[in-house]
Amino acid sequence: MADAGTAGGRRGRSLLVPAILTAIGLALIAGFVSLGVWQLHRRAWKLNLIATVNARLQAAPVAAPPTAGPGDVYRRVTARGTFRNDRETFVQAVTERGPGFWVLTPLVGPDFTVLVNRGFVPAERRAHHDRPAGPVRVTGLVRISEPGGAFLRSNDPKADRWYSRDVAAIAAARKLGPVAPYFIDADATSNPGGYPVGGLTVIAFRNSHLSYALTWFALAILTVVGLVILWRRGRDG
Repeated sequence: MADAGTAGGRRGRSLLVPAILTAIGLALIAGFVSLGVWQLHRRAWKLNLIATVNARLQAAPVAAPPTAGPGDVYRRVTARGTFRNDRETFVQAVTERGPGFWVLTPLVGPDFTVLVNRGFVPAERRAHHDRPAGPVRVTGLVRISEPGGAFLRSNDPKADRWYSRDVAAIAAARKLGPVAPYFIDADATSNPGGYPVGGLTVIAFRNSHLSYALTWFALAILTVVGLVILWRRGRDG
């Protein structure tokens, strides 16, 4: 009887480990499949976003609104008004033309004021670029404010050092009063003298969701293979 009990205990312990590993494996499979499905959903969302943005870029410009949100990003708009060149702000930038500055200038319209990123100037042209006087018409893309600063560098309004296009902070530092909560990236319409250079908006959406999904599904399949091997060894043993 003792031998039978001992053998039964050993058999129970020998079955416990495969059972635990099987439970873990099934949980991993469920997790991997869920992550893969989630990445497919993300991919569908990203493709829809890209299609939406492309449609906005190809659409005719509309009148710039007094307010805009994330759903209006990259919408083509037109604004009319007069530049306050005495209140322009230089924001550090690195572009395809090298390092320099974005020139952000308040455009005072009949109904509201909006900041316009007129374009890029290299450091040596910071004090020597076109500053139009009188009424102007600007066409460009809606961009959302970039509060706080850039990576590892915070905006310093007191020292007039700007690393991001923070609409609220710039408006406060320049004493502009109420402004639209977004800025406009001016298009590539040339300015007298060549500067600022507009139309340098970088529009790129990383879309690696399919490769991520295939990776998660592959891990799920490998886990299934591992469980099959485990079960076969347990059966043969």
